[in-house]
Amino acid sequence: MRLIQCVHQGQVRAALVESEEQVRLLDCDTYTLANRAISAGQPMSDAVTAAMADTRLDYQALVDDKRLLPPLTHPDPAHCLVTGTGLTHLGSADTRSAMHAQSQKQAQAAEEDMTDSMRMFKLGVEGGKPNAGETGAQPEWFYKGDGQCVMAPEAEIPSPAFAQDAGEEPELAGLYVIGEEGLPWRVGYAIGNEFSDHVTERFNYLWLAHSKLRACSFGPELLIGELPAHLEGTSSIQRNGEILWKKPFLTGEANMAHSLANLEYHHFKYPGFRRPGDVHVHFFGTATLSFADNIKVREGDRFEICINEFGRPLRNSLRIETDTPAVTVKAL
Repeated sequence: MRLIQCVHQGQVRAALVESEEQVRLLDCDTYTLANRAISAGQPMSDAVTAAMADTRLDYQALVDDKRLLPPLTHPDPAHCLVTGTGLTHLGSADTRSAMHAQSQKQAQAAEEDMTDSMRMFKLGVEGGKPNAGETGAQPEWFYKGDGQCVMAPEAEIPSPAFAQDAGEEPELAGLYVIGEEGLPWRVGYAIGNEFSDHVTERFNYLWLAHSKLRACSFGPELLIGELPAHLEGTSSIQRNGEILWKKPFLTGEANMAHSLANLEYHHFKYPGFRRPGDVHVHFFGTATLSFADNIKVREGDRFEICINEFGRPLRNSLRIETDTPAVTVKAL
């Protein structure tokens, strides 16, 4: 079962994807629907069935009219927290090493000779999938922003004028709502473009935090239910209607050093991330970047990320901002 969100008659509404051509409108948005399911103690799929309206909409028309929204949003963007984890996939250390111009042999090097990135990756491989009841290794973690940094599917992703790079990151994202008792509830999963500044990160890994404070996108469809362990996708960049770069990627737990449960635990173990009513979007990492293949994107390039199990691809074009707003701090 897959959902989208769209603008219909001036309101945010969720809709069930019935086919590639048609969606069936629900009587509320996804956030309201998730809270109904939590309150009723029922699966999200049951809440969807109960909320179905008779109205059906043309899916392509929603795309063409720019009425698609991220599949889960909060009425107040400040109460949507966007975060992620890195070095989680079995190929991610090689990608990170290539990006930082380091030898891949470091993965087998003596502990004292390893970079921090390689050491973190090794921790995940050895302890990222703990047995039930055990606590696994902590992953690399980062903060991207609140709901204001999320761009809708088919919309432009802005890159600030001070950025040194504007690169895609094809990932899975977990979408969550925190219940009234402070318990995280996973609504489902979506394709994500985590989008980062890899040149800034490459200069010094301590600038990772800066490199992640960028816009992102996820959707257009939210997958409800169990996530397949093995997923195969394609990430591509188009320029002037032609393919500039295209590469397959693997995700899902079978291709990860960490279990999703371990990544979720190490995020939600902090009380500040269990504030009732909040929405969380958490990116699970990737091992495939065009930047690692020396691709330099330009204004107007279009990113497209596709995983068949998630329906329509996530597509966004790049907009490079030309001005950096003057920021001054005044004393009171």
